[in-house]
Amino acid sequence: MTLYLKYRPQTLDELDLESVRTNLKNILSSGNIPHAFLFSGPKGTGKTSAARILAKIINCTNLTKDGEPCNSCTSCLSITNGNSMDIIELDAASNRGIDDIRALKEGVYLAPVSSKKKIYIIDEAHMLTLEAANAFLKTLEEPPAHVIFILATTNPEKLPQTVISRLTQINFTKASVKDISRQLNRVAKGENIKIEDKAIEKISKFADGSFRDAVKILETLSFKTKDIKEADVDNLFQTSANSSLEFFQILETRNTKNILEFIENFIKNGGQIKNLTTEILENIHQSILGKNNLGEDNLANFSLEELINLNNLISESLIQNSPINHLPFEIAIIKFCGEQKSEPAEEKKIKKPLIEIKTEPKIENPERTLSEVERGVEGKKVALKSLDETTWAKLIENSRNKNFGIEALLRAAKPLGYDGNVLNLGVYYQFHKDKLEENKNKIVLEKVCVETFGIDSIKINLELLEKPKIARKIEETNLSKPDLTPKVDKDIIDAAKEIFG
Repeated sequence: MTLYLKYRPQTLDELDLESVRTNLKNILSSGNIPHAFLFSGPKGTGKTSAARILAKIINCTNLTKDGEPCNSCTSCLSITNGNSMDIIELDAASNRGIDDIRALKEGVYLAPVSSKKKIYIIDEAHMLTLEAANAFLKTLEEPPAHVIFILATTNPEKLPQTVISRLTQINFTKASVKDISRQLNRVAKGENIKIEDKAIEKISKFADGSFRDAVKILETLSFKTKDIKEADVDNLFQTSANSSLEFFQILETRNTKNILEFIENFIKNGGQIKNLTTEILENIHQSILGKNNLGEDNLANFSLEELINLNNLISESLIQNSPINHLPFEIAIIKFCGEQKSEPAEEKKIKKPLIEIKTEPKIENPERTLSEVERGVEGKKVALKSLDETTWAKLIENSRNKNFGIEALLRAAKPLGYDGNVLNLGVYYQFHKDKLEENKNKIVLEKVCVETFGIDSIKINLELLEKPKIARKIEETNLSKPDLTPKVDKDIIDAAKEIFG
């Protein structure tokens, strides 16, 4: 049996959260026990253990003077062993539907087999569907006299307010160093393990306020030694004050290569990225407090703005999912360092703009007419008045990314002119003209033109052209000679059919 199960609290006094002990004792001493409870708080803080202790106290036939369960009567032993017929534990994650709640409601009205009260402990209650929760409301509000409900959840905000309003809520907070120390010392005493206070502090930090995780860490360390010191905890997690200090020393140089090597070596040596980031964020936290005269500033070479930026980047990386779990963290550090790889100066190429721009000549002779300088003003840049084939092809390509059907219509159109403000297009069929003039398609086409030409706005005029002779001839002979149908790209035709019907 693992140490956490072996040393699971069996009485109120063994519950390690002081606030929970106090609340439950006050409720029980009042003599008016509510018919429905809500135990809410982070994982591993003792919610299920407290529910079982409460069930023992309610059904115990031989309570102690302090109102604690005797843990020796038939009822207490059956609850401890998990075989009581009157204590029903349900996991709402796998029994979350309305049919499950209906089955529960049917069983509620059956009397207890051998206990005073029938007690339902529903774990992860926030996983109930909305329909199931609503179906449960009446039973929660007015259950039979022999029934008590205890709902446990890590996310009480996900429960409907109508459910919460019917429950007596007890909050389980993250365990403090004092709380975890109380628990670890109890376990260590039972297992003849010595443990330093500094080691307990480190375990508490890595357990993130979870009693269960703290005992698991203690158990892992006990496999190697029965005299646990701070260094043993550091070695287990492959991160210590020295490794964290080394990280910031390298980071200070903004040398991306060196910091990535440090992270990769840390991982190769068995380190956990979660523990490293926890240590780093803790250092940032202490330094921010120090910069505000609330402690020692251990990162004086970093400004407050830099630390806030680093904290935000690392925090964002922690919520990202990746097959390589330390990759988001590495990317966050690269962003912080601000290193951008660029091509050598001699290899950089100047890209030719899609629309050629020319600077109009200076007006040296004020008597020259505007036509002589093509309406140019000194220093003003004016777009060319025509499109080349490359630009037209680029426009069609860009339109494909926006709207497959518009691309098909442009392929059947002809550019007639462009003066920097107005694009004139010719089409051979009224159907094509009507479709391109539809407001929704016109907006998309104008947007594509603006992006392609690198301008602020554009006006598009459409003109119906006379069909080419070859097209007219094909149309005239199409009924008698269907094989003369023009060969047009099948994907364009399919796209036009799909988009425009």
